[in-house]
Amino acid sequence: MNVFDIIGPIMVGPSSSHTAGAARIGKMARRLLGDDLQEAQIQFHGSFAHTYKGHGTDRAIVGGLLGFEPDDLRIKTSLEIAAGLGLRIVFEKVQLREAHPNTVVIKMRDKSGKALSVTGSSIGGGNIVIKQIDDLKVEIYGEYHTLAVVHQDTPGMVAKVTGLLAKNNINIARMNLFRSRRGGEALMVIELDQNVPSRATKSIANLECVISVRQLEPTKRLGGE
Repeated sequence: MNVFDIIGPIMVGPSSSHTAGAARIGKMARRLLGDDLQEAQIQFHGSFAHTYKGHGTDRAIVGGLLGFEPDDLRIKTSLEIAAGLGLRIVFEKVQLREAHPNTVVIKMRDKSGKALSVTGSSIGGGNIVIKQIDDLKVEIYGEYHTLAVVHQDTPGMVAKVTGLLAKNNINIARMNLFRSRRGGEALMVIELDQNVPSRATKSIANLECVISVRQLEPTKRLGGE
């Protein structure tokens, strides 16, 4: 732990957990969906549900969905900006089982009709963890360049993907594989020391059994990071 974990990030206030962390969750959810967000159903659990209006968690989540960093002053008017762009945003309160108090479920749909649900928790000091993507239980913290590869669970997929990364001199910091069932849909989450060039992501996307590839840039947590 360093001093910034105690003090919290440079941000639009008032709370690192309820605003900075919320903005990071929103931004990561948007990157997982893609660039054509049309509507979002935002479900707050626990402390988020009780205080989201007073702490500006609603504006922070929407700001993140618009691509704003936690210190972007546009977060204060994110609801108005979203309305001006024609985005349909609905807020609800829910009760989830065994969830962190600062948890939000973001159910999104893009302009083509594709839907995606992302569940994330703000765990203090602006730190976050994405816990679920649709029906897949995951752990994504957003502190590294991250590659999210959705694919069919077939033998050799990890070797094929990591081999292409090695060929492009990309160093892996950490990786996890999540799957719904044997032989079903799986998600490979690879945290990397550097950005992945487009030629590498295209090569991975062209692999047989790969369904989609998303590259997630680190979401800003501390001033200057």
